[in-house]
Amino acid sequence: MTRETTSSDEFHATLHSLRVWDGPLPGFDPDAAPAEPLALFREWFLHAAAAGQPEPHTMSLATVDADGRPDVRTLMLHDADGHGWHFASHATSAKGRQLAGHPDAALGFYWPAVARQIRIRGRVTARGPQESRADLAVRSRGALAAALTGRQSEVLDSVDELRRVSEAAWERAGAEPDAPAPTWTRYVLDPAEVEFFQGDPARRHIRLRYRRAAPSGTAWTRELLWP
Repeated sequence: MTRETTSSDEFHATLHSLRVWDGPLPGFDPDAAPAEPLALFREWFLHAAAAGQPEPHTMSLATVDADGRPDVRTLMLHDADGHGWHFASHATSAKGRQLAGHPDAALGFYWPAVARQIRIRGRVTARGPQESRADLAVRSRGALAAALTGRQSEVLDSVDELRRVSEAAWERAGAEPDAPAPTWTRYVLDPAEVEFFQGDPARRHIRLRYRRAAPSGTAWTRELLWP
């Protein structure tokens, strides 16, 4: 038996041995859900954090490129308010360029500790320089250093080059906490559709979808979906 075969067998044996949602799970009564999705998102977020879900503020952002090919990555939520769901990145990054060309995008949260996920679709807009700068001002020195390093998604020649540029950025972030990062941009996704999924050990999952009654309106319609 070759090493490749052993590795493949081990992979498949491990993959098919894994189980999900073996412990007690929270209930969810969709009839008692609020009329709009932001309130339910905040409630579920706080519940996931209290339940010990690691990094509940991480989420997937899905976009499409100029050729219509999908792309996805994991990043952090910076806020969720009446304007939408906020995140930040360089306007010159792959996601920044994709959003500039195709502003419709989707977010996905998955909290396995409570068997819950949330899917959000809508249009993304870039906030102005003042709000983008304020986004960095409330974050850590490391966040500023990463923003000053820049060149996100560009081809990197070597790990040594990354180390040198990053070390210089860390030094500058310490010496100049207000150093400008011109391409750093705060984005907000204005939701048109938000789906809440509560897992169930018997596979009778509850899916509740909110959809805007009108594209520019504030009222929402709610509907259950088959799992």
